[in-house]
Amino acid sequence: MIARLPYILSVGLISKILEKIQATQRPSRFTQDFLKSRLGYGSGSAHAMIPLLKRMVFLESDGSPTSLYDQFRNEETSGMAIAEGMKHAFSELFDKNEYVYTLSEKELLSLVVQITGGTKNDRKIKAIVRTFTILNGLADFESDTTSQPEDEKKDKVSSIMKPSSDINPVHTIGADNVDFRVSYTINLNLPETTNPDVFNAIFKSLKENILKN
Repeated sequence: MIARLPYILSVGLISKILEKIQATQRPSRFTQDFLKSRLGYGSGSAHAMIPLLKRMVFLESDGSPTSLYDQFRNEETSGMAIAEGMKHAFSELFDKNEYVYTLSEKELLSLVVQITGGTKNDRKIKAIVRTFTILNGLADFESDTTSQPEDEKKDKVSSIMKPSSDINPVHTIGADNVDFRVSYTINLNLPETTNPDVFNAIFKSLKENILKN
């Protein structure tokens, strides 16, 4: 049961190895040799980092880095990549509580014990909790938009783009064969995000709901 949730016994290595990954050129395959020769961590305890990265979908089964690995190496998206990776690696925890990352360490321990059937004093149970906690300290769940449901994105964008009820749409008034055209200026307050899907949805909604006429 415990094996379902990933962990590293030497949890102090997690932050150090992740920092090295950001500072080191992307390998074609992330192997024990790469971990030792390029990152400087050749101990047996450090080898546990490779299965963890695979569970986080930072690496393919053969050790090839994924797009999530590349996103982590980008300082602008590293926190979001960790958050997404945690959702993969600790999916059982997120299935029980989608806001598990907000729990206290005591609450997290209770949830891990519940899922694994272990005991709170078990060394591996404690390692699972510490592994999650350390990764959580590096993660950015608040800015994460990669896992936001598509319908929720559309609803959010629609609410942003919906015209105020006191603004009349563009229209033409005829009087003595003279047309008068009323227009208005639209000011957009764009959300702070690096996700191009959000901007695409905004301008699509702008075209469909405001620029029809």
